[in-house]
Amino acid sequence: MSQLVFGYFAGMIVATSMFVVALKNPVYSALSLLVMLFHVAGLFVTLHAEFLAAVQVIVYAGAILVLYLFVVMLLNVKQDDRYHGQWRLAGFVCAPLLIEAMILLSGGAGIRTTGTQTVLVPSSKAIAPDNTLAIGQTLFSTYLFPFEVASLVLLVAMIGAIVLAKREIGEQETPGPIVRTKVTE
Repeated sequence: MSQLVFGYFAGMIVATSMFVVALKNPVYSALSLLVMLFHVAGLFVTLHAEFLAAVQVIVYAGAILVLYLFVVMLLNVKQDDRYHGQWRLAGFVCAPLLIEAMILLSGGAGIRTTGTQTVLVPSSKAIAPDNTLAIGQTLFSTYLFPFEVASLVLLVAMIGAIVLAKREIGEQETPGPIVRTKVTE
């Protein structure tokens, strides 16, 4: 059953990612990206990574895709009218990948390995009972300093963007000198 669910999510991710690239209308492309991001989140749930699934939906499907759609609507891009002549290259690249995927899905039929195979025994501490708790403990204990440095860098970047945007707005609002000329007839 888990392989069937994985196959569904993987197939939908591949299909919708192809639609993201192939569709000419950028709004439809963004909607395909939204469907793909939700299926990636579903794949994270099947891997028992609920925190990553939530972050995937909130950050990528929520914030970044809304920003992308805002830019598309702001630019008023209707569709891409250019001819994409890259189908031959895409077929050349995708053919070996498709063959490799078929070999992997068939379980490596006909491929023999030599030598001894080792079996890994899972330890009792391999999977934490609560992924969010484990990520939080690791983030705020082992990686506390890099986390704070990253947040400081993001804060400085945000303040810099605000200062640059304010300067551009201030320059546009100040009118230039008004020159009045008297027209005589």
